[in-house]
Amino acid sequence: MPATLAFTGTTVDGKRFDAAALAGRPVVLWFWAPWCGTCAGQAASVADARARYDGKVSVVGIAGLGDLKAMKQFVSDLDVGSVQHVNDQAGAIWRKFGITQQSVYVFLDAGGAVVHQGWLDSTAFDERLAALAG
Repeated sequence: MPATLAFTGTTVDGKRFDAAALAGRPVVLWFWAPWCGTCAGQAASVADARARYDGKVSVVGIAGLGDLKAMKQFVSDLDVGSVQHVNDQAGAIWRKFGITQQSVYVFLDAGGAVVHQGWLDSTAFDERLAALAG
């Protein structure tokens, strides 16, 4: 298992999450905060990506910088419940990847290597996602 996928947590809906289960396929981690306007603007692209690349690329939200109630409200209001979202209130996963602000994507190839980390507009997100999916 790649070191990048050596983390666990609890989803915003209370289920256990183990990133090791994602090993062997490309992964997009979306680091977001419930009060972030940019993150809200990205929600539709993330939900579409989850649907479009299901089975080829795993898409996981990593929610931080807010409380659980606000995280749940964000997921509900923006209709991104089809994506798994890990509650990272404590910031452990954010620190693992060196994330210091919200609205960051981390793209991991099938071997777990980071191939992109940073903010992307919707066009660049779609292009990088298509390339990652092959």
